[in-house]
Amino acid sequence: MLLFRKRPEMPAPSEALPGRPEPLPTAERHFVNGNALKGPYPDDIETIVLGLGCFWGAERKFWQLPRGIHVTAVGYAGGFTPNATYEEVCTGRTGHNEVVLVAYDPAVLPLTEVLKVFFESHDPTQGYRQGNDVGTQYRSGIYTADEAQAETARAMRDAYAPALRARGYGPITTEIEPLDVFYFAEAYHQQYLAKNPGGYCGLGGTGVSCPVGTGIAAE
Repeated sequence: MLLFRKRPEMPAPSEALPGRPEPLPTAERHFVNGNALKGPYPDDIETIVLGLGCFWGAERKFWQLPRGIHVTAVGYAGGFTPNATYEEVCTGRTGHNEVVLVAYDPAVLPLTEVLKVFFESHDPTQGYRQGNDVGTQYRSGIYTADEAQAETARAMRDAYAPALRARGYGPITTEIEPLDVFYFAEAYHQQYLAKNPGGYCGLGGTGVSCPVGTGIAAE
């Protein structure tokens, strides 16, 4: 993944790159499990979109879960530029975050378990960076499909904050917002580390366990 030393500041909508009306070409099927990347997904499958740094390594965290994952895909969300390319996102002028779409079966893999993996797989206190990857596209973010997901995400964030604070970390900077649009990234990014096992992955957690327990519903 490219390292860009830019000023980590979100652009205003009026400053964002214009983008394009047409979606970017992407893969048709998941490289690992063969499921249709864009769906349609089965009725019992739910989706959530997560940003936790470089999306190559982030996506792998979820497709490697032993159960409950229907499909994962990388893309862009949280910004202003329609159908932005990877190169455009890397300029910092789209407002987008590098994100992972996680399509999961909540009867097998509760949302709380998905979010536990999310929080433990990166440092959610770093703002517009993740390790050596600096920029607004590396921010920690949860982009929800409905208010129930948002409530669960906020509850887990609030439960995790004291554990991080006790280990010397600062406040959690994870943004929790309703998903506006998820734009699928270009085909070569999808399941990148399955195609390129020696590829770059700058993802690293804090080593602090995220609690799932009393007061947090297992949806």
